[in-house]
Amino acid sequence: MIDIAMAVIIGVGVGIVVGALGAGGGILAVPALAYLLHQSPHAAATGSLVIVLATALTALPPKIRRNQVRFREGLVFGSISVIGSFVGARLSAFVDGHVLMGSFAAMLAIMSVVMLREGLKDKRDDGDLPVRRPRGMIAIIVAALGTGFLTGFFGVGGGFMVVPVLTVVLAFAMREATGTSLLIMIMASATGLLSRYGQPIDVDWVIVLGFMFGSMAGGIIGGPLSNKARTYQLTLIFATLLGIVAVATASTVAYQVLA
Repeated sequence: MIDIAMAVIIGVGVGIVVGALGAGGGILAVPALAYLLHQSPHAAATGSLVIVLATALTALPPKIRRNQVRFREGLVFGSISVIGSFVGARLSAFVDGHVLMGSFAAMLAIMSVVMLREGLKDKRDDGDLPVRRPRGMIAIIVAALGTGFLTGFFGVGGGFMVVPVLTVVLAFAMREATGTSLLIMIMASATGLLSRYGQPIDVDWVIVLGFMFGSMAGGIIGGPLSNKARTYQLTLIFATLLGIVAVATASTVAYQVLA
């Protein structure tokens, strides 16, 4: 019962982050399931996809009502990313758990630096309008495939990658990126789950469902919070979140390997 209650409480916090930032569900759910709720890394990755899918579905409608979702770009990006998601999910099962989580931490650290740089740049520009020109189609395809692969491989919704890609590669404003990322997360998470069907992964569904319902409730709360913050503040908060989770995950992996 204690683990279930903890799963619900943590889920609410994760959902708030997803609703506010359009990302963060998987990067928080995977370490929480693995290290706080005692799931194996592969089970945590699978459970995380369920949680992210449900939370994104809950958080998306308010973004649609505020015209913060660009459906055409999101559907194109998501359709391409599902290919990478399928491949990543299949390969993940063959990777050692410590290697999986260590790689996860390294990737988060890189994305934290990227988003910190973007946030500081936006702060200097002090506006919501994008200041970059969109990249070409090849860059978009490569970015979508890479995002999908990481989504399937690590069992995350991909929002932590989608938001930076939409802002840096496609020149989305931050609010549009956070809204559109939810649509892409839904597509990528669903594909990642389907790709894992039939794999011998022991998931504690009671814990996962408790986490999921808490996260869905948090997603409803988090949506309105993003409208009270300035664009560069959302970006800097996102970058800080990535950095914190990267350090915590790397520290835990190192402790387990050396113990």
